[in-house]
Amino acid sequence: MNEPSTPQKLAAEAIGTAFLVFVGVGSVPATLIVNGDAPFTMADLGMISLAFGTIVIATVYALGHIGGNHINPAVTVGLAVTGKFPWKDVPAYLAAQLVGAVIGAGAIIAVLGQKASDVGLGVATYADTVSVAQAFSAEFVGTFILVFTIFGVIHHKAPAGFAGLAIGLVVFAAIIPVAPTTGASINPARTFGPMLVQQIAGGTVQWEQLPVYLAAELLAGIVAAIAYAALVKGADPVEQPLPVNTAPVNAEPVNAEPASRT
Repeated sequence: MNEPSTPQKLAAEAIGTAFLVFVGVGSVPATLIVNGDAPFTMADLGMISLAFGTIVIATVYALGHIGGNHINPAVTVGLAVTGKFPWKDVPAYLAAQLVGAVIGAGAIIAVLGQKASDVGLGVATYADTVSVAQAFSAEFVGTFILVFTIFGVIHHKAPAGFAGLAIGLVVFAAIIPVAPTTGASINPARTFGPMLVQQIAGGTVQWEQLPVYLAAELLAGIVAAIAYAALVKGADPVEQPLPVNTAPVNAEPVNAEPASRT
């Protein structure tokens, strides 16, 4: 079977990221719209986390065999830093992920209407009572756990066939403790896409927070990748192309000298 072409891989990345943002991020305004004036509860957070985890699992198995289903710049950069993904393909992958995130965020408004923007569009943000250090730590820890897990489950000695489920579940789990602080973006594309669309839709966006998210998430992806590589140093290299998840979030990923998918 011929390997997917570069355009096919990039299309898969854009589609996977769009799905992630539409379903995962879209679950936030959907919850707020349905709740009305009712207080946000732990059950709401659980459902939002489940939406993120479920769509990551779906995209891993549906798209992982095409382009790797990184759907998360932190995953792509982590793979590149450890030599498991070619640097020459990084810019195109990041661009595809950002485009997908914008499309996904736009689709939220197309489906839920202006109300989605009125309730914040699920944009990841942290309150004034949260320090920059705390916000950075939250996004760093959440992203580190995600990327570290991705590298582990795609290792050639990991049980076969469970990568997608494991990545989806770690997304679900990581969101629970991180969301109260920063909204648990743990994905630069997921951070930027909704912010841009919210700005276009006329909503208020705290752009000054963007550097905190991007720095924490990208650094965490790099550190997690290097940490895992050090942990298994001496073992045989991964034999399958990355599946993710972000990322997310594997049906064995592609175009990743083996290493995806809120």
